[in-house]
Order: sequence, then structure tokens, then C-alpha cells
Amino acid sequence: MDENVKLHGDWDSPFSSRVIWALKLKGIPYQYFEEDLHNKSDLLLKYNPVHKQIPVIVHGGKPICESMIIVQYIDETWPHVHPLLPKDPYQKALARFWVTFFEEKGSLIWNMFTTRGEEQEKWKKEYIEMLRTIEDEALMMNNKKYFLGEDIGILDISFGCIAHWFEVIEELCEVRLIESFPKLHSWIQNFKQHPIINQNLPPRDKLLLHFKGLREKILARAT
Repeated sequence: MDENVKLHGDWDSPFSSRVIWALKLKGIPYQYFEEDLHNKSDLLLKYNPVHKQIPVIVHGGKPICESMIIVQYIDETWPHVHPLLPKDPYQKALARFWVTFFEEKGSLIWNMFTTRGEEQEKWKKEYIEMLRTIEDEALMMNNKKYFLGEDIGILDISFGCIAHWFEVIEELCEVRLIESFPKLHSWIQNFKQHPIINQNLPPRDKLLLHFKGLREKILARAT
């Protein structure tokens, strides 16, 4: 059986980065295939016929889709190197709870990013409430460097887009909200200083330019 790992992703996607971080933290070699989501490859459509989206990894000839499902698959397949989930069943359940929370709430910033005026203000309030919940609840699980301890785990990977993409989007929306949450802001600094993360983030200037153009197109279509 082919044990090679292949990743189909997109350079600007935080969901692709989640998978890259997990693979790199565990030292798993992989082949990377950049996808043009405006002209999706036949392989992407074959491997993810349901959602037709990235990221997708192919391991042993079998495709796995959805970023956090992939991250958990990676952790279960290579459990002995840099485990991402806690061993304790209760702590593991808490981690999965917060992963689910962020999967459900993380798109609030996208809603703020793609709207303006009163509608944007509505989404902004919900986005602030999400950040407050992370600050007051998720980051209160311990007082350590990362969400679950002294090394990066599954929650840090899940919430990782806050540390780069959310900052870019806030700049484009002309708000500075993350900085008003000190524990979250401190976590961001720790997260981005980790060598694996630092070396595997898309260039900020390129990301800013890309999202600026994307926002302009979306808002133009809405008028």
C-alpha cells in the first residue's frame, strides 16, 4: 500500500495551514499540491466529490477531507510524536468541545468581512462576543503558554487562524478588536513565535493584498 501523504491545499487558506502545522509538528513528510479553486483539479474533485474543497490529504491512497477531521486523523495515525490531543478523557472531551465551538463560530469574522454598515455592525457584535468567550472560558482552562499546556495542541491548531488571518481581516475592516483581549493577544504572540508556525504562515503582505481584492469584489457584487 502507498503510504505517501499528499496534501491538496491553497496557500491563503487557514484550513490548509492547519493540516500543514499538524504534519510539520509530527515530522511527517508529504507532497503538496497547490489548488486553483477557480479551476479545481480533477484529482481534487475525485478526492472530495461532496464539498469539492480543500484541504484534502491522501494517505495510503485514501482521501480524508475537512481540516480538523484531517488533524485528528493525523494525530491518531501518528500518536507517538507530538500528540495533539490530551490523554485524559475529560481534557480530550473539553478540547473537542472547543474545536466544535470554533468550527461553528469562526465564520463570524467572515460575515463581518463581507458586509458593511448596519449589517456589518451586527456581525461585529457577535464576533466580539466570540472573542470574549475564548478569552474568558477557553483560555481559562489553564494558565500555560498554549491552550492545553506548554506545547502546541489541537486547540492551538484549530484557533490558529485568529493569529494571522483574523488580524489581516480586522485591518481591512478598520477595527482592532483582538488586542483588547489580553490573554488571547498573549497566546497569539506565543503561537506565532513557535518555529513550526512561524515558518509556515503565508506572507502577511501578500495575504493582506489578496484579501483586500477579495473584499472589494464581494462588496461590489452586493451593491
